[in-house]
Amino acid sequence: MARRRIADEPTSRLAIWARRLAFFSLAATVLAIAIVRSGLLEIRPAMATLAGALVFAVFAIVLALGAFIVIWKDGIDGAGYAFAGLAIGLALIAYPAYLGTRAYRLPAINDITTDPLDPPRFDVIARLRPRGTVEYAGLYAAEQQQAAYPEVEPLVVSATPQIAYEAAIATINRRKWRVVVDRPPQAGRRDGQIEAVARTAIMGFRDDVAVRVRASGADARIDVRSASRYGQHDLGVNAARIRSLLDDIDDAVSSKTEERNRRPAAKPAPAKPAQPARQPANR
Repeated sequence: MARRRIADEPTSRLAIWARRLAFFSLAATVLAIAIVRSGLLEIRPAMATLAGALVFAVFAIVLALGAFIVIWKDGIDGAGYAFAGLAIGLALIAYPAYLGTRAYRLPAINDITTDPLDPPRFDVIARLRPRGTVEYAGLYAAEQQQAAYPEVEPLVVSATPQIAYEAAIATINRRKWRVVVDRPPQAGRRDGQIEAVARTAIMGFRDDVAVRVRASGADARIDVRSASRYGQHDLGVNAARIRSLLDDIDDAVSSKTEERNRRPAAKPAPAKPAQPARQPANR
């Protein structure tokens, strides 16, 4: 009995190439993130790699959409390949597209501070920053910041500068930032100063943070400056970092104050009974 051979249905070449480009884009994106986070190369080659990966992701989406049309029209195979290419491509460009909308809505500034008139300084960390990015941008940047992030303000706590400083350094250590300067306050002599390097969540870009703690009457005032090391637009990252940091420091100060208030007062040492006066010996 002769066997009937069933010819395999042809697969859409567009779908095959859509999946290939999508996987290539995914690999290039992972490579770019690894380069930035490890610091093996300069930031520009890594960003060029990432930009190229996103371009390939867009090509994968276009080819996948074309493959769907061909598959529906000719009744050929390849829908799974096309779905894979479309899903990976959309996943890769979704976050950059979100960042693009933020870049459109927010001002193109990358240096945010709670005190534009007297921002905390970068001293030691200034050696790590590119030229021209150490000093605060000035009044124009301050006006843009006030319009976009009016909630970025100094934190005043009902505690001594030392307690506020301890809360600030403990919060920064919990966030695992790399502390470069750790200078406690000294009453009447100097403000408390902290300089640290933070990393962004996904790409791991290095941003610089300066925290200043000084006395404000009976309270303590905490000012923060957060500045991106590269790029002209921070997409709101620095303002969000400052708000989150000050909220955590405020909570830490409250915890320290409550802990000290709960401590029992030291009991005074019992007074020793008076010794009777010695009678002079009869001679």
